[in-house]
Amino acid sequence: MKQILQDISGGLTDLVEVPCIQVKSGCLLIRTSSSIISMGTEKMLVDFGQANLFEKARQQPEKVKQVLDKIRTDGLQPTYNAVRTKLDQPIPLGYSNAGVVIAVGKDVRGFSVGDRVVSNGYHAEVVHVPQNLCSNIPDNVSDESAAFTVLAAIGLQGIRLAQPSLGESFVVTGLGLIGLLTVQLLVAQGCRVLGIDFDSNRLKLAKQFGAEVVDLSKGEDPIEVAMQFSKGRGVDGVLISATTKSNEPVHQAAQMCRKRGRIVLIGVTGLELSRADFYEKELSFQVSCSYGPGRYDPSYEDKGQDYPFGLVRWTEQRNFEAILDMISRKSIDMAAMISHRFSFDRAEEAYQLLSNGEPSLGIVLNYPTDNLSTDDLTKHTIQISKNTNKSDTSVDSVVVGMIGAGNFTNQILLPAIKNTEVHLKSIASSGGIHGVHVGKRFGFKETTTDSDAIIKDQQINTVFITTRHDSHARYVAQAIHAGKHVFVEKPLCLNKIELDELQQLSSNNILMVGFNRRFAPHSKKIKELLSSVKEPKTMIMTVNAGMISTDHWTQDPEVGGGRIIGEACHFVDLLRFLVGHPIIDIKASMVGVSPGVQITDDKISITLSFSDGSIGTIHYFANGHKSFPKERLEVFTAGRILALDNFKVLTGYGWPRFKKMKLWNQDKGHHDAVKAFIDAIKHNKSNPIPLEEIFEVTRACFDIIDAVKSKN
Repeated sequence: MKQILQDISGGLTDLVEVPCIQVKSGCLLIRTSSSIISMGTEKMLVDFGQANLFEKARQQPEKVKQVLDKIRTDGLQPTYNAVRTKLDQPIPLGYSNAGVVIAVGKDVRGFSVGDRVVSNGYHAEVVHVPQNLCSNIPDNVSDESAAFTVLAAIGLQGIRLAQPSLGESFVVTGLGLIGLLTVQLLVAQGCRVLGIDFDSNRLKLAKQFGAEVVDLSKGEDPIEVAMQFSKGRGVDGVLISATTKSNEPVHQAAQMCRKRGRIVLIGVTGLELSRADFYEKELSFQVSCSYGPGRYDPSYEDKGQDYPFGLVRWTEQRNFEAILDMISRKSIDMAAMISHRFSFDRAEEAYQLLSNGEPSLGIVLNYPTDNLSTDDLTKHTIQISKNTNKSDTSVDSVVVGMIGAGNFTNQILLPAIKNTEVHLKSIASSGGIHGVHVGKRFGFKETTTDSDAIIKDQQINTVFITTRHDSHARYVAQAIHAGKHVFVEKPLCLNKIELDELQQLSSNNILMVGFNRRFAPHSKKIKELLSSVKEPKTMIMTVNAGMISTDHWTQDPEVGGGRIIGEACHFVDLLRFLVGHPIIDIKASMVGVSPGVQITDDKISITLSFSDGSIGTIHYFANGHKSFPKERLEVFTAGRILALDNFKVLTGYGWPRFKKMKLWNQDKGHHDAVKAFIDAIKHNKSNPIPLEEIFEVTRACFDIIDAVKSKN
């Protein structure tokens, strides 16, 4: 199937062939019939992509600060690579879609194959959307009109926040698509409406919909007109749907309003508010969030958990339903706002129209329904390279299948793999887009949304797994059963049951977990220096982990397992490697419960005791400042000290013939870990990390969680 993607680094808007997503539980697979280009959001993304690097930085000063902080802690090259990778990622465009359901996931309620539905799906021939972001289209509503629903719901949510009542007077500033939809909705609710814009055609439409207007292009004073419109009392409220960097729309809104009037920002404006504007009139100001309650709530959108009807009357899905009901009753007119129609295969022309400033309003993309069958559109695997060199997939070669195409894969793992002379055959991603992008960048032959296809592919003998943590154990077990060599990013699994099952599997192939820090140049140097010391070591590992939001998937115990299992395992493994003896005891304490601290198990001190008498303490703290180095290791033994700062500088105190080892750039061992894995396969060596150590470290992380839970 084809989908529209925006290149943020160069500004190109392209129609790209991508594999179809496999329908997931709680989701619908929809064949698109019509979609609407958003004049505001999408033009903003296109303009940002076409801007030069300096202009991009100027528009995002907070990102520039993050880059500077990263340079200070990690070095220039890793930071450059991270920024380049981020800018290189394509962005899918579109969020107002109409089509026909072609597949229904498990646990979906209220939808069936063949239903006509609206959704916030992208501009793509087939979209995959959670059920709470879809709504059924009434029979008397055309696909083109229905495709405006999500855009209209943005205006509706702003209106709900403003709480207009019959007969009140409202101003709508900015008469783009959402502004004109907002005008219609207010008029339908019995309000008197004044529309403000520079564009005479849009003002004409607003008058057609029942509004009075202010033409800024003719120098008309909006405040003066608003006072006349409100009979000198001030308007009851202002809805701002304009997109501008200026603070003027908010200032004007305050001047127009009556005492205790309401101002709601639907669009994007400058927000340097004047206290005097708001103080004397006791005005209320609110920013509207997208289509309504539920937006950006993973429980509602991704997991399908609806809000109780009696407590949250208008969710985003119910707003969709309300808009469709109004279209059905002809209370609002979508067809009048269509300025251009393009067939989907001419989508690039539509975006050129958007970029060159030619007058436009509602740009509709219509998708041919007779050129491809549903089977053609829903292929899960597509070829992205014509390289069919059979010698590359010979019995003796390393043929790689990659399950996962996220940032870590793109930025860290694949550059390391490319240096090892392997054949990259297939890469899987759940959404399809990243698989295409990363696959093309690194020269994979094909990409797929069917991870099982990689496991089943008999040519592939080596599988890399970099998916979300809850899938690791399953993919590892499947790959081992299929006779593959396996490299899985940490963690190996999420609980002791999965670990026990994996330990029961037998294989003569290599199984490796991405415990890369033991392969770092500094770690190997420390190991070398410690090899001559026979007495126990005492070690302190301090990790300035940084805060991750509570709704991030890594914090979900069922998906990410939490940060001790998901990340602190690195440092358990590093200490295990340096000591070279088994862990025999574990103690752990985390911070106490405190108001305002939602997560405590990412602020924890761990003490490991080893069979040779060594001890190691890991301070894993997520409550520090990001400008401080992330990782520091100190080793005390035999009257000597080794101090490693952020895998850049290793300093020795009291060591004969060693004082310092310094690298220009941070090296955490990713490249050497991958090289060791591939070398072991090519030369029939043993596991680069002994299996018993992989299992021991993984079990130790579960014991750490048990230790802190037993105290609470």
